[in-house]
Amino acid sequence: MTTPQTTQIESVIDSDSPSVEKQQQILEKFDRESITRHLKNKHIGWFISALAVIYAIFHLYITFNPMPALLQRAAHVGVGFALIFLIYPATKKSSRLTIAWYDWIWFALSFSGVAYLLIEYQNIVTVRGGIPSQLDIVFAMITVLCVLEGTRRITGFILPLFALIFLAYPFFSHLDFMPDRLLTRPYDIGDIFGQLYLKTEGLYSTAIGASVTFIFLFILFGAFLSRSGMGQLFNDLALALAGHKQGGPAKVAVISSGFMGSINGAAVANVVGTGAFTIPLMKKVGYHKNFAGAVEASASVGGQVLPPIMGASAFIMAETTGVKYSTIALAALLPAVLYYLGVIAQVHFRAGRRDLKGIAKESLPRIKDVMKARGHMLLPIVFLVFLLGKSVPVGFAAAYTIGFTVVMSMLRAETRMGFKDILGAFEDGARQSLAVMAACAVVGIIIGVVSLTSFGSVMTSSIVTLGAGSLFLTLILTMLASMVLGMGLPSIPAYIITATMAAPALAGFDIPILAAHMFVFYFGIFANITPPVCLAAFAGAGIAGGDPMKTGFQSLRLALAGFIVPFMFIYNPTMLMIDPVGLAVTAKEFPLPPTIEIVTVVFTSVTGVIGLSAAVEGYFKGNMNVVTRVVLAIGALLLIYPEMMTDIVGGVVVLGIMILNVRANRSKGKPVSVTHL
Repeated sequence: MTTPQTTQIESVIDSDSPSVEKQQQILEKFDRESITRHLKNKHIGWFISALAVIYAIFHLYITFNPMPALLQRAAHVGVGFALIFLIYPATKKSSRLTIAWYDWIWFALSFSGVAYLLIEYQNIVTVRGGIPSQLDIVFAMITVLCVLEGTRRITGFILPLFALIFLAYPFFSHLDFMPDRLLTRPYDIGDIFGQLYLKTEGLYSTAIGASVTFIFLFILFGAFLSRSGMGQLFNDLALALAGHKQGGPAKVAVISSGFMGSINGAAVANVVGTGAFTIPLMKKVGYHKNFAGAVEASASVGGQVLPPIMGASAFIMAETTGVKYSTIALAALLPAVLYYLGVIAQVHFRAGRRDLKGIAKESLPRIKDVMKARGHMLLPIVFLVFLLGKSVPVGFAAAYTIGFTVVMSMLRAETRMGFKDILGAFEDGARQSLAVMAACAVVGIIIGVVSLTSFGSVMTSSIVTLGAGSLFLTLILTMLASMVLGMGLPSIPAYIITATMAAPALAGFDIPILAAHMFVFYFGIFANITPPVCLAAFAGAGIAGGDPMKTGFQSLRLALAGFIVPFMFIYNPTMLMIDPVGLAVTAKEFPLPPTIEIVTVVFTSVTGVIGLSAAVEGYFKGNMNVVTRVVLAIGALLLIYPEMMTDIVGGVVVLGIMILNVRANRSKGKPVSVTHL
């Protein structure tokens, strides 16, 4: 639905937004996944589209008619990489209009790995008992090569190189030059490639299990939502709710990007997609271009910790820990709210300090009109939460919700999905799933080596040794490991690797397994906005025309709560809705804490985050001097630390300064001015 209001908004965006070509250039610069072919041969294009649609339908089929785990995971990987070799060119300079002859060979090799397993499955399981034959090893090596090359094309060279280092380890781990800690028994080529190819502890590990069972279906669900106009709904709804507020466009960016980031989990793509809409509006009302790009980056990255969907990593966490997805989503709720509260609070206080304007209400869409046109498309998300709350298996819940989305889309002309739209959604979902599938597959090489050797326990003990028995120091080391991995790797493999090698180190300090995994999950994600390698912030700077590194540091400042919250829930698991009293570290079921404890932690943490945001920006109903800001920051941190005495002292300091500031500036208050677009 187009209204005079949306037309006015679009005119401002069009006048200051980079062109579609420029947006694509920015996306390709910072997101390798976006570098795809645009074939001039329509017949080959139709073949790829048909294969992608069949790939998507196959996943729906096995949800209700599962195959043996090894076979369905192998099919997920084999067909997925076959698509990668047709869709993604070998290099940036390779032709995007045609498919090179050698890519057809890669295509055939990808299929051969799964075809061999389908043919030989019974012999492998019943006759050879998993002991590899020479032919098994040949096809294992072919599959590993396809995984490494395909992942290089879609994610870059860092992750495959990392996997190659791990793959080399068991070949040399018994030699004298290895450090004593890393010495193992000798492994032959059959041990190594049999582990990777014939078992569900290598290429077809729990990571790929989560990808084929959960992640693909939720990506497909996101594709159906996108085809029905969910992005437009989020943008319009955010404009209607917050556009007229002080510094409204920045709040619009936080709200819309947060919701979209939760659904698609693709931080860089989300920055470019929604940033083309929100960043020009932020600049129009007076936000600096570096700050505007940082707001979009921090909001997009945070979507991966925002329930109910939380991008793809939450499903990996459920598979890795054995904790129910619904429990993980509930545990993530308060930390995610605190993160976004910190971002919005800083946006609000900066707008107040600089007297930045909102957008006039008459220039904005009305909530009533937005909900009338597209509001019914929120029902699939409600339906999904309902199913998960009723403990419906996650795969079933996603599949049912996809069907429900199609039905709901029929209620309005603006959202109605025809047959072509449905096929398009299947194809979009298949294409969007490839990067996650590739990351999970190549990380399977690392998981396989860690399972085969003692490398994981060595890394865990090394972290504990370096931590010198101090929980805080161990947390710092684990944080640094997660962030370093997150700077060079996508969030999913970064989480899987740190969950395998770093998270177990926290078990020795009686940290619940869910809290330990959530800790490494957070820092792996926020590496996307942490200089010097902060791709989401760089993409935001590209859209805004700002300085990439300055935008990165602004993103880091906006996301400050996200770097404090993980320490909060380690020391006080109540924040994750966990009652730590008498709870085993490895427990998979977590009782809820008493209501009074939940209320207390919510009040103190919310107050602390708001106080910290005010201290960072130096404003609360009026400007604050340096001394006041320092005292307020100390009070806020005391509130965040989970002790009764620190809560009391911190509460008195924060609330006292806020009250004094309100009184001092009451006579100076001015109505927020607005800008007519």
